[in-house]
Amino acid sequence: MPYVDGFVCAVPVENRQKYIDHALFAARKFKELGALQVVECWGDDVPEGKLTSFRMAVKQEEGEAAIFSWVVWPSKEVRNAAWQKMMEDTEMAGMEMPFDGKRMIYGGFEQVVEV
Repeated sequence: MPYVDGFVCAVPVENRQKYIDHALFAARKFKELGALQVVECWGDDVPEGKLTSFRMAVKQEEGEAAIFSWVVWPSKEVRNAAWQKMMEDTEMAGMEMPFDGKRMIYGGFEQVVEV
């Protein structure tokens, strides 16, 4: 069964193209290491919440957009091996992130339904 890494973060609107370039670079790495699909989405209709929301979760500030992305792997084992290689990759280590990584939310998910 596929395994999915999910990410949510806030990116300064002025860094949109830098984020896209960063995402394309990372996507190529993920695909080289076995990812089946990489999807990056720029928030465009992300409502304010009262108790919870994407905006609240990433402490989105004025002039930022919420980002929602995911990577689909063939299995958790392939994903774990890929992440290990990514952590050891010197190109990845030297990459400047165009957002505050401390406010990024991420996690790995076992896929249970696909329609």
